[in-house]
Amino acid sequence: MKTRFFFLLVAFCLTTGMLAQRQNIIFETDMGNDVDDALAIDMLYKYDRQKRINLMAVMLNKEGRFPAMYIDLLNTWYGCKRTPIGVTGRREQSIVAGNNFTQVVVEKKDDKGRPLYKRSLRDYDKLLPAPELYRKLLAKAKDRSVTIVSVGFSTNLALLLDSKPDKYSPLSGSELVARKVDRLVLMAGHMEDANYREYNVVNDVASCQKVFRQWPTPIYTSPFEVGLQIKYPAHSIENDFGWAAHHPIVDSYKVYLPKIEDRPTWDLTAVLYAIDPQDFFGTSVPGQISITDDGCTRFAPKADGTHHYLSVTPEQAVRIRDYFVEMITAKP
Repeated sequence: MKTRFFFLLVAFCLTTGMLAQRQNIIFETDMGNDVDDALAIDMLYKYDRQKRINLMAVMLNKEGRFPAMYIDLLNTWYGCKRTPIGVTGRREQSIVAGNNFTQVVVEKKDDKGRPLYKRSLRDYDKLLPAPELYRKLLAKAKDRSVTIVSVGFSTNLALLLDSKPDKYSPLSGSELVARKVDRLVLMAGHMEDANYREYNVVNDVASCQKVFRQWPTPIYTSPFEVGLQIKYPAHSIENDFGWAAHHPIVDSYKVYLPKIEDRPTWDLTAVLYAIDPQDFFGTSVPGQISITDDGCTRFAPKADGTHHYLSVTPEQAVRIRDYFVEMITAKP
C-alpha cells in the first residue's frame, strides 16, 4: 500500500510540475496563403493536448472570412473549441502563389451533402479584432509568461504596439507587451541573401519595420533559408494518414498542391523553436535586425542586441524533418 501511494504521489508531482511549466502561446498566422501554416498549427494543437503549452489564441493576419471559418473547423476537429480567434482588419490582397485552401476545405461536403468538417461558431462577425484580443488576453496573463509565434505578416503586432489604454489595461500596447510577453518568435526574412524580399516581410513592410525597431522583448526569427532546407516529404502526406478517413490538414495540402511534392517547413520551424528552443537549432550572436524600405533583411551584430536568427546544419535538418513527420502523423 505504501509503495502504491509513493508512486501515485510521484505521478501527481510530475503531472502538476508539467502543468506549472506549460507555455502560454499565441499563434499569429496568414492561414490560407501557404500550407505550412496548417502543418504548423497541427503541431500546436498536439502540444496543447500534451499539456506542454496553453494555446491561448489564434490570431489571423490573412484577409477574408474563410480563414476564421477554417480555424474554427480545426479548433473543432482537434478538440480545442474554446481557443479564441482574433481577426485582421487587413483589406489588402495577399500575394498568393497557390490555391486558398481554407475556402475549399470549409466548403467540403460528405456523400450526403453535409459539411465534411464540423464548425462550432455561429457568428464570425462577433470575433474580436486581433489587436483587441491581444490586449484582453495579455492583460490577464502573468508577467513575462507569453510567447508569441508569428508566421505571417506583422500587421497585428504593429497595431498592438500602437494600441492605447482601454478597458482591458491602463498600459499602452508597447508597455503591455514589455510586461506580459517573454519573447517573439517569427518566421521572417532572409539572412543569407541580402537582396531577397521575403514573403512575410513584403506583404506589410511598414509593420515589419516597426516590429523590429520597437518590439520591447527579445526576438528570434527563423529565416527563409532555414525552412527551405527542411522539406516535409510528399510520401508522408500520401501514406502516413491511413488512420483518418478524412483529415483537414491532408485535404489542405492536396488543395494547395494538386501535385503532391516535398514542401519547405518555414512556419513549422518557428513553432518548434518556440517550444524546444535548445534542442534543434543554432542561434546567431545577439544583434539588431532591420528591414529596408523594399523589404530586404539586414542583421548587425551588437553585444547588447535583443535579436537572434536561427540556423541549421545538414544533420540538424534531417533530425528536424524526422521530428516533424513523427509529430504531424500522430493521431491527435
